[in-house]
Amino acid sequence: MSIEDAITKVTMPKWGLSMKSGKITTWFVAEGDEVAEGDELADIDTDKIAGALESPGPGVVRRITAETDEDIPVGGTIALIAPADVPEELIDEAARAAREELDSGAVDEVAGPTLGAVRVSGRTISYATLGTAEETVLLVHGYGGDKNSWLFVQEPLSARATVHTIDLPGHGDSTKDVGDGSLDTLADALLGFLEERGIQHVHLVGHSLGGAVVTAAAAREPGKVASLTLVAPAGYGDTINADYLRGFASASSRRELRPHLAQLFADPGHVTRQLADDLMKYKRLDGVQQALDSLLGTLLDGDRPGIDATGLLQKFTGPVRVVWGRADQVLPAANAAALEGRAPVTYVDDAGHMVHMEQPSAVVDAVTGVLDG
Repeated sequence: MSIEDAITKVTMPKWGLSMKSGKITTWFVAEGDEVAEGDELADIDTDKIAGALESPGPGVVRRITAETDEDIPVGGTIALIAPADVPEELIDEAARAAREELDSGAVDEVAGPTLGAVRVSGRTISYATLGTAEETVLLVHGYGGDKNSWLFVQEPLSARATVHTIDLPGHGDSTKDVGDGSLDTLADALLGFLEERGIQHVHLVGHSLGGAVVTAAAAREPGKVASLTLVAPAGYGDTINADYLRGFASASSRRELRPHLAQLFADPGHVTRQLADDLMKYKRLDGVQQALDSLLGTLLDGDRPGIDATGLLQKFTGPVRVVWGRADQVLPAANAAALEGRAPVTYVDDAGHMVHMEQPSAVVDAVTGVLDG
């Protein structure tokens, strides 16, 4: 490797299909600090939600080229990391070039995920794909979510695997018809996606309702599933926040929706106006209310959980990892006791139900662990 190649450019990531730029709200490092791969470098604010940018590799932070609160286009270089023995003149040259690109706006466009759709049992299933590595990972969102909820997870995982995210029926850009709304119907959509894309071996990652869906899929086709990573999964334990689910489903305005969204996060400051607006636009689409109501009947049995995934998990003998936010107000972390003896559980501080958005590195680390065997 040449000395020039030893300089790592830290760039503004593309977190989500619509992201064009972001702002650094806080730098956690200073020039001269030594960092390891995965260390948090800065908080990034997007039009959807704020998240922490992690170091792409080890080294010394030699230059910070972007200021806080500066609007940085996706792909723009915000810092340089390099070994301490890389000469200062080379760092200065790289920093000048990076700053010139930012000032001129001539930043190479970042492609982001590739979008596509397949037909499964008469329904359109929308997906986004990032990465080209041999291993395949499929990320499955929860109730009321969509493929964009994995915006902080898909990109870092794409360095290790081909990473797909899908919109379950009733969500995102997929068909809003959910049929009977059963867990089997949702698992059918997932398995149909794998068949249509010719995927024979996959690591499944599911959040909340998606955790129950990937469990059901693994129970039916265990030979296709390399591993399960369950992120605050539904179907385990005996406690569920029925008031949250009903409130989310019934909210007809941003004012009604916001207090329910605040229950998703350890830090309610993550509930931006844009996030609430986007969810209200989704809820007003034709067929969405019927889909949410139908799925609510699957998730709940009165005020208790309507899904029992523990029996389904017994049919899958492969590796299982579990990640749960300690401040989860929707599916409390105490529910993880139902998985004792079957899977290691990572409890994440400062994270609520949306642990993959508040502390995404915990989910990335869990999936990377099973990819590494």
